[in-house]
Amino acid sequence: MNFEEILHKVVVTVVYVLEGMGIFVIIIAAGQTFYSYIKSMFNPNKRMIRIQFAKNMVLALEFKLASEIIRSVIIEKIEELYILGAVIAIRVILTFVIHWEIKTDMAQKKSDDDLNLNKKIKRKSNGRF
Repeated sequence: MNFEEILHKVVVTVVYVLEGMGIFVIIIAAGQTFYSYIKSMFNPNKRMIRIQFAKNMVLALEFKLASEIIRSVIIEKIEELYILGAVIAIRVILTFVIHWEIKTDMAQKKSDDDLNLNKKIKRKSNGRF
């Protein structure tokens, strides 16, 4: 067995492990999110549940992106490189979109929290609790 065959087997194994880790994160995150959603059925503000789920999706995408980068070591044909480049581009775009969504949701949550705090202060100053 030569070095190239050994490298190929190691890379494929590492890629599968990283892909598995990403899938594991997605499954656990989906379960946690569903559980949190069920627990807060009567809470109208589910923004933090969405934010946490989005953060977990970014983590899963990072594992999957790492696997694609490592997979690039064993590419043999230019067509495989094109496909890999497209997959990486899609995953990077998804990561940026999810980061933007998290940032937007966090800003909205802060705005909602500030509004609720102002309402409490106003009620308190009017003598109502």
